[in-house]
Amino acid sequence: MNGENIFVIEDNDTMRLGIVETLRRDGYKVFDFENGPAAVKECELKNPAIAIIDLKMEPMNGIEVLAGLKKKNPLIEALMISAYGTVDDAVKAMKLGAFDFMSKPFSPDELRIRIKKICEKISSDRKLQTVLDQNKLLSEEYFSGYDDIIGSSEAMKNIFMLVNQVAGKDSAVLIQGESGTGKELIAKAIHKKSLRAENAFIKINCGALNDNLLESELFGHEKGSFTGAIKQKKGRFELADKGTLLLDEVGDVSPAMQVKLLRVLQEGEFERVGGEETIKSDVRIISSTNKNLQKLISEGKFREDLFYRLSVIPINLPPLRERKEDIPALVNHFLKKMAGKNRQPSKEMETEGLKLLMEYPWQGNIRELENLIERLVVVSDSKIIDAGLIARHLSNSMKITNAYDNLPLEDAVYAFEKSLIVQAMKKAGGVKNRAAKFLGISTSVLYYKLEKFGLL
Repeated sequence: MNGENIFVIEDNDTMRLGIVETLRRDGYKVFDFENGPAAVKECELKNPAIAIIDLKMEPMNGIEVLAGLKKKNPLIEALMISAYGTVDDAVKAMKLGAFDFMSKPFSPDELRIRIKKICEKISSDRKLQTVLDQNKLLSEEYFSGYDDIIGSSEAMKNIFMLVNQVAGKDSAVLIQGESGTGKELIAKAIHKKSLRAENAFIKINCGALNDNLLESELFGHEKGSFTGAIKQKKGRFELADKGTLLLDEVGDVSPAMQVKLLRVLQEGEFERVGGEETIKSDVRIISSTNKNLQKLISEGKFREDLFYRLSVIPINLPPLRERKEDIPALVNHFLKKMAGKNRQPSKEMETEGLKLLMEYPWQGNIRELENLIERLVVVSDSKIIDAGLIARHLSNSMKITNAYDNLPLEDAVYAFEKSLIVQAMKKAGGVKNRAAKFLGISTSVLYYKLEKFGLL
């Protein structure tokens, strides 16, 4: 038996009873009404998950019925049906939250496919709500002292646990992960929880400097040691004494500089450029990289002995696409953060919009997500950030145009749906199960539509 209650609101007896018979045969619990007021009155009592609503009825039309049902039950999903609808009618219904629009007449099989698709959406929404509820109930201890590092996934819980374990030690840590995964935040958290927290946390981007500049920045230089050296300068190792030094993008260090870096790590001492005095420095080293250092070692581009010096404790940060269950909490965090930054009330994310964010691949990881949320907060005029605004900023291919305005309703819906499927198949490289995920439908429904539009 299917567990969803369905309302069928249709003033044509033959059509209404045909829909009811089809759905009851499939195991749904169906309640039918010949007019809108009766359905709206029963909504709170019966708590339907789905409503099938005829557009042209009296005394309430389908748009008014949908509005009345949504007022009683905002989560209800609606399938609008009509033999006389217009594009404007369809747009109004969709703005009110209708999930789908189907032209009469239609076959029992087509009805089943549409209802199955709605049930899949309901199931997906409920799973998402469960994640949101779990995030609200999370103990604050997970986030204590981690600043912007947000996550309740198993991967992030393991990261937090490892940070807590290693923070009080002086062993070298190597943080590996794609750009935008939060490597610097993890390094800062380790320092903040360490016995060195009261001393300096110094960072240097090794990939941004050539060898001469990097050597001067790391070890310092004496006055007159090279053109432009007008005074003595302390290096990062010296400035980080008794504290923590983050070697960011350490995978970009040249072989020549790797030798000099190795010496400091082995002996704990160095000389400034152009100087003779040997300087000792008590520094906790944390390194980070988005490169595969093992691969660089096999290619002869990174010293194996340096790698083992740096990676006594390796921490591997997963990309955001591998911990999507953390996205709702990250979104809430960034919404509050950006509201404060822009001195405006905090905004909320529409559930449909959040689903779009959870489906997006996030090649730029958390940094990309944070930038998007800031942009949405700035450009949105509403307290609620809706899916339409998100779609426009995520991808131009998701924009809805007015290209179908002059077509009859059925032709417009047909053409628009076909174009979305063609775009999804291109985006998925022809892989049907991936295209189905992009569209938010099952693979079986996609096969049906591909056949329907002659795309198989």
